[in-house]
Amino acid sequence: MKRTARLAGLLYVLVALLTPFVLFYVPSQLYVPGDASATVGRISANQDLFVAAIVVGLVSELLFVSVILLLYRLLKAVDEPLALVMVVLIMLQVPLAILGLGNEVATLQFIRGGEFLNVFDEPQRNALAMLMINVDRQGVLISQVFWGLWLLPLGVLAFRSQFIPRLFGVWLVLNGLAYVALSAIGLAMPEYQASAFNIAVPLMFGELALAMWLLIVGIRVKAPSVDRSA
Repeated sequence: MKRTARLAGLLYVLVALLTPFVLFYVPSQLYVPGDASATVGRISANQDLFVAAIVVGLVSELLFVSVILLLYRLLKAVDEPLALVMVVLIMLQVPLAILGLGNEVATLQFIRGGEFLNVFDEPQRNALAMLMINVDRQGVLISQVFWGLWLLPLGVLAFRSQFIPRLFGVWLVLNGLAYVALSAIGLAMPEYQASAFNIAVPLMFGELALAMWLLIVGIRVKAPSVDRSA
């Protein structure tokens, strides 16, 4: 179990290191809000960075699936039905993530152009490319719901496990609620999304805290009691 915990922690930390590159760094370098022409121009001039985001996104998703399966193996003894709920909730976002990556590949092809796109003039191609980018970014808001929901059973399992500090269980539940709230705000009141994110940042380190604990400490296993009556 300690080996399983440390492997889950290692892969979880890797996911935590890769994800900001895809969700924050690349968009900050390539996307110009409200300016389709500038955004397409940046992507066209930095295609290697755009492709790197796609590859890193795919690798991160595969690592994350491995983390989920390892956590299920680790926590199923606590409450197997609840552990299954945890797995199902997060696995529902995997097709959304793969679809988003496919959309990014299609966006790149659209920006690169081709004879079949000659029916569109340049402003039309730019506008359609921006539409595909916005669809992908809105898809992240939907995925965020599942990022939050799966943390609720994970938090309960961690709290009840007796081999993971209860603090992490509470933190994970709050982390999950923060993700769901941010998704709702992003869909209903996008003008408040940045402010809400800044407020929620401390709560959103729950996953990283658990990952670091599993990697460094593993799990706390009680030593078997010794029968001294003999």
